[in-house]
Amino acid sequence: MTPSPTLSPTTGTRTAYFTQPPSLLKASTTYNRVSEPGAVYYFTINLPENAGEPLQKITIQQREGLEYIRFQLDKSVAFEGTESQEGQKIEFNDISSDQKTQTVSIAFNPPVSPGKKITIGLKARQNPQFDGVYLFGVTAFPQGEKSHSQFLGFGRLHFYRRN
Repeated sequence: MTPSPTLSPTTGTRTAYFTQPPSLLKASTTYNRVSEPGAVYYFTINLPENAGEPLQKITIQQREGLEYIRFQLDKSVAFEGTESQEGQKIEFNDISSDQKTQTVSIAFNPPVSPGKKITIGLKARQNPQFDGVYLFGVTAFPQGEKSHSQFLGFGRLHFYRRN
């Protein structure tokens, strides 16, 4: 059973929920060799027609990996479609990074309407120096002053050392 929007008894503020949550379809990178500069990490998300609410914000949190990956946030992009079929650009209202929680937050302006497949491209300063699997937890937030987040899953990137 999917929760419906509710009003907070103390503030009267509506809590926004997705009726049908978005899904993380794919995570990939342009380069998977360690220490490679300028790779772009792509996260493709499907926001179904019956989502019930527009998509306001996405957070991408590095949850596993031997090294914290830093991004060039000013070179990040979002667009409709996939990395191989790039469509209309999606504007950011805000994009920020919290090194302590290893989280990148991306707010869209305007929010993304239901029924779209979108891709976020985060440009890394450099791939990690240590090979192995790096996991990124992706969470979606519906539009609203008070919104109930929805964890979409893990994007898994594997970096290799080549001799």
